Parts: sequence; C-alpha cells; structure tokens
Amino acid sequence: MAGVGSRSELLNLLGDVKARVQDKIGIVDFPMPQFILIGKQSVGKSRLIEALAGETFNFISGTLGSRRPTILEFRNVAGSKTSRWFVRDRSNGSWNEHEISKVMELVGNAHEELGETVSADPICVRVQSPSCVDMQIVDLPGFRDFALDQSKQDLCNRIEELVMTFMKDTRNVMLCVEQCGDAATMSTLGKCRQIDPKFQRTILVRTKLDKYYQDLTRDNVEQWVNGFGDLPETLIRFALTLPFWQDGESCPAESFVKLREENNKKDLAEMQQRGLKPAYLETIGFQAFANFMEKKIEHMFADAINPVLDKLRELKVKYTNQEKSLVTEHEETDPHRILSTTRECGIQFASALRSVMEGIPNLSTGRMTLESELRLFHDHHQKLGSEHFQMLPSEDFCGLDDYIDYLQNDIQIGAADAEVNGGAQFRRVMAEVEIFLRFSEIAVETKKRDVIQARGVSMSSLTWRDVVVKLLSNEAHLPLQRRVQYVGERIKWFFQMQKDSVVDFMSSLEGNPSEKMYSSLLLKNVKLIKQNEMIKHLVFSTYDQACQRQLNQFIELFDNMLTSTFANPWVFLKGATYNGYAEEGEEALPSIDDTKERIPKEIQSRSGIESTLSKWLLDIPTESHQIDEAVDKVQMLVLKTYSFIRSQVCDQVELFAESFFKLPMLRRLEEDMNRIALSDADKANYKARRDRLEGEVTKVKENLKEVADCMERLQAFKLKCQSQRKL
Repeated sequence: MAGVGSRSELLNLLGDVKARVQDKIGIVDFPMPQFILIGKQSVGKSRLIEALAGETFNFISGTLGSRRPTILEFRNVAGSKTSRWFVRDRSNGSWNEHEISKVMELVGNAHEELGETVSADPICVRVQSPSCVDMQIVDLPGFRDFALDQSKQDLCNRIEELVMTFMKDTRNVMLCVEQCGDAATMSTLGKCRQIDPKFQRTILVRTKLDKYYQDLTRDNVEQWVNGFGDLPETLIRFALTLPFWQDGESCPAESFVKLREENNKKDLAEMQQRGLKPAYLETIGFQAFANFMEKKIEHMFADAINPVLDKLRELKVKYTNQEKSLVTEHEETDPHRILSTTRECGIQFASALRSVMEGIPNLSTGRMTLESELRLFHDHHQKLGSEHFQMLPSEDFCGLDDYIDYLQNDIQIGAADAEVNGGAQFRRVMAEVEIFLRFSEIAVETKKRDVIQARGVSMSSLTWRDVVVKLLSNEAHLPLQRRVQYVGERIKWFFQMQKDSVVDFMSSLEGNPSEKMYSSLLLKNVKLIKQNEMIKHLVFSTYDQACQRQLNQFIELFDNMLTSTFANPWVFLKGATYNGYAEEGEEALPSIDDTKERIPKEIQSRSGIESTLSKWLLDIPTESHQIDEAVDKVQMLVLKTYSFIRSQVCDQVELFAESFFKLPMLRRLEEDMNRIALSDADKANYKARRDRLEGEVTKVKENLKEVADCMERLQAFKLKCQSQRKL
C-alpha cells in the first residue's frame, strides 16, 4: 500500500465504509482508528489544522467557540491545481461540494445551533488539495481555563466531559497540542497521562518553537527536546513553528504553503545550529510531523482492514438472521394464519412453563432472594392499594424488615439468601406462606359474656359443643380467612413473575447443547413473542387471567373448607397437629414471643387428637351453679380447638397449593392458550404491525446490501494490494 495514490484510496475507502455503516445503518461501535486533536484554546490547534490543509480558513463558531467534533479528511491530490471542499450532509450522509466560504458558514452554523450545549454528533469536512497532508483527524473543542459566569462554567464542564469521552476511547490516538515551554506545566498532556499513563496512544505536538530559539544552546537543546526529564522516552513528540503573520494583516492563500516550508526550514536550521543530533532532528519541523502522520495513519488504517471486515461479517450474520426472523413473522401474521400462530405461541409458552417449574440451571432472568421477593410483592400490592388481606402475619411485627429478619434468622428458611426462580422458588414460597399462616390467632379474647350469650338464656338451650362452634365462627373464621388470602396472592404473584423466566428459557435454547431435547417450536415461537408485541400481549394476558382464575378457585376452595370446618370442627380434626400453647387455666391470648416459640415446635410435632376434644367437652360442667367454671373451660377449649384447626390447615396448605393452583396452571394453561380469540382491535393492530414489518424487512435488506457492498470493496482493495506487492 505504498504511494500517495494507494494511501488516499485506503483512507477514502475506510472513511466511506465507516460513514455508510454509522450513518445509514446506525452502528456507532465500529473498529476504526482515528486521530483526535486536543488542547487548550489559543495553543495553535486551528493553525495546525490550516497547516495540514495547506491553506488558511476560519471555522466561525461564534463567541462560545466550537461545541461539537469536526472530522477533517485531508486528501492529497497531486495533479489538482486548486483545492476542493466538501461537507457531508448530516441528514442523508452524502458529500456536497461548496466554496470555502460556504463551508465555513455551514460549520459555524453547526456549532451555533447548539447554543450553550455540546454534542458528540460531528460535522464532517473533506479537503482535496495538492498542498494538504494525506490524513484524517477529529478536531475537538478546546479546553478552557476560566469562565465569566456560571453558564459559561457549565459549558466548560460539558466540553471537558465530551473531550474526555473521546480520549478514553482506546481506538483514538491523541494529538496533544501544547506551546513550547516547560513540560511540567503542560495541562493537556497531564490529562493524557491520566488516561494513557504509558503514552501508548499519545503524540505531543509543541507549537511556537520560534519563540523558544533564544533559550536553547548546545548545552541544553537535547535536554529540552526530552523535556528536561519530564517527558518519558516512550512519548512520541514533535516541535514546530506554524505559519504566522502580524496582527491586523492577512496571509494570501498562495503564500501560506511557502510560509509553512520556510518555517520548517528555519526550525531545522536553528536546531542544527545548536548541535541537535540527527536522530532528534526527525522530531523537529512541520514536515517531520506531516511525514510521520501520513505513515502512522496508513499503518493504522491498514491494520484496521481485517477488524473492519470481521465487524462487517458479524453485521452480515446479524442482519441475515434478523431478515429471516422478520420474514417468518411476516408470514406467520398473515390474516388467515394469525390466530393459529398466536395460539401456537401460547401453547409453546405453556409447555416451557412446565420446564421452568421443573428447574432449569443457569437461567438468570427472574432470580431473586427471599428478601427481594417479599419486598417486590409488598411494593406491588402497596401500589395497587390492596386491603383485602393481611400483609404481615401479625400486628406485633414492626414492619416488613422485622418479618424478613424473623424468617432469615429465627426460622432460617432454606435458601433464603439464594437467588432462585421456577420450582426452587415455589418450594421456598410454600415454606414462607406456611409460617405466615401459623401466626393466625383468634382476634379477640373470649369473655364470659360471649360464652353466656352463645349458650343462650337457658342452660339447656345449646350443648357446649354448639357453643364452641358458635364462638369459633364469630371470632376465628375471619383471621384465618385473611391469611389464606395472603397465601393465594403470594402464589399468584409468584406465577406472574415467571413470565420473563419462561421467555428467557425458550430463547436460551438457541445454540445450546440441550436444544435437541426440546421441541424446535419453542425457539421459533419465542422469536415471534419477542418481536411481536401483540402476540406477547395476548399470551401474557391469557397467562395472567389463568393465574387470577386459579387464585379465585383456590380461595373459593379454602373458603368452603373453612366454612365446613368451623361448622363442624369435630369431623375435620382427625389428625391435626397438637402442641398447643394454652394449658388448662391459661386462657389469655398468646404474646408474639409465645407464638414465635410455638411455631417451630408445631411444625415438627404432628400427632393425632381423635378423642381429646370429646374428653374436654365432657369435662365442662352443665349445672347452673358451675357456670364460672364452665366458662373457663369453654374459653380454654375455644383456643385449643382453634389451634388444632390452624395446624390442620397449615399442614395441608402445600398439598392444596400443589393440587389446586400449581397443577391446574401447568395442565390447563395450554387449553387456555388454545382458546385465545382476537378482537377487532387486535386484528387492526396485527394489520398495522404487518405493515410495519414490510418496512422493517426492506430496511434490513438495505442494510445487508450496504454491508455486502462494503465487504466487497474492502476485499477487492486487499486483493489489489496483494497483487501489487507480488509485482
């Protein structure tokens, strides 16, 4: 790739490829190196750009200075007699030729339109001239030392943030412009050192060398070139004098190149006169800098060809797959097939739910600890304003933090700190809701008046068995019912949270070794679910409706069971847990500490009480003069009977949840999905989506063509260069 012609062709080629990929396709992260020009205001950045262009010009950017990057492409055209200037249209990416005065106006307007803001969106200028250097740089707004007011200071800060963003990009080589002087005071170089400590991509350009001639002697010239020890040997550096003229005068364009050459010769002569070694002379003067830059950018761009080709191949695969997915979706959303397509997506979603509930390793979506799960559940219902169930198991808990601490440290629920989803999370939910239920207590303490009123005026009106049933129905049914509602809401919320996990599992099958273990329809339909918002909405809505239906059935089942239980507890309590808190003569309601102590024992101890209740009933006296003793025993019996009912319910809650919530969700969901119907609004939305798909398919095909054309040009250039080297 030697020679000016090949170098210009390479720069033009990669510049055009980058523009087409970034502007037409919208890919920002592209493996193209570039030089960025950085420095403070008034250090000679603009004059250095003019020297590279080979003529004078002034990009007017108003009183606020430049506020966006300017990409300058210099193309050396040896046979041309005049320079030609082009500006790339930001709306369509095309290059338009203009007079230099118009170019300056367009660049100035691009800065002025930003006001007191900044933008990373560049303005692109190309110069073709026999006098310019063959290279490309990005001129960035200059660092500013001070500001007159707060608004100007804010602008200074935003400019520094913008420039630092470019400096941190490891693909960018920094041209650090400083005035000749003490290397220790070079502030811009200090910023480069922070980002690039070894100066692997920093090039120092020291301007206004002529002002430093008188300070240089044979004794110190070599030390000065090395920065008197402040510049590391690894730092590439140049010192030069740029064309200049007296204030108030102007330099005719035809004299600028001559001035550039004269200053270059004078720099070399002055430094030779002071005995600078030939090796160091290669870093003095504009021409040395220009030669280095042309070779450096040629090598950088040549080295970038293969990474650029790799990126283009990656884009080709991406857009090929995208085109295939869009075409498939377009076909599947045909008005005659859309309903069956939507149902098929739902059926495969239901099938995937079973796999997620069985447990899928390495499935990251939806994983949560018990603490995060409970916090999200509480936040969800607080936003809904839910008041139909109790959010905490007991009023004695200070809040959710207190309850979580109890579960983690006192009860030590298994896998509380583990991030899980699917089946493992469901088992943890079951453990938590059982603990929650076991906190249920009779809401109020049974008084003597309550017992007498329940029995009636006559001592023979009702049996003591009937009295206990009546008291339980009045005082115990509702607290347990509200906690059962919590159980149902927790299970419903758990299932609703699995939607994203199911989609993630379906998507993860692509390229996975276990892909062959599952139906190929899973992967096909998950792409439709992810791409088509209407399909996703209908599938998710049907799923949520199924969750609500199972919640309603679960609550109805429990309500019926509790109603029958409190109507005749003696039939229900055949094998309940018994580890009651109330001994005879202790009829007061338990404290929170008593309850916390009871629950672990109650979970571990499960023994039958078939005849216990009947024996206690027989112990209650029926004579009128023994009413006080009878009341005490009834009070005790109510508490103990309720503890048996609560224990029995808690022992069976997991069985009920599995049988009447989880299994119907897994087995009936496919039937629900197969009954999805489309409303007129759905059909209209599908039609609109289908119309958009046609545009998206066209766009992807255009992107593929752009990528293919760029690849073809780059590969042709490589072959051409390889042939030239052989010759």
